[in-house]
Amino acid sequence: MEKDNYDILEHELVPKHVVLSKEESKKLLKRLKVKPYNLPWIRASDPVCKRIGAKPGSIIKIIRKSPTAGITVYYRFVIPG
Repeated sequence: MEKDNYDILEHELVPKHVVLSKEESKKLLKRLKVKPYNLPWIRASDPVCKRIGAKPGSIIKIIRKSPTAGITVYYRFVIPG
């Protein structure tokens, strides 16, 4: 049986994930007045992290559609594992 080549990012329940540049990460941390490890964590082994090439130490911006709030933005700090 042939394995399907399915792109996880195309699934309707997977929100948009973007790896922030170093400059964007710096600005975000300064604006929020936090250290990277203070953000919620996501493992580098997460299927979406693997797909978008996020490495430990990166910050990911997650953009979700919400029926009540419109669009919401979340940030995650990528950890090993």
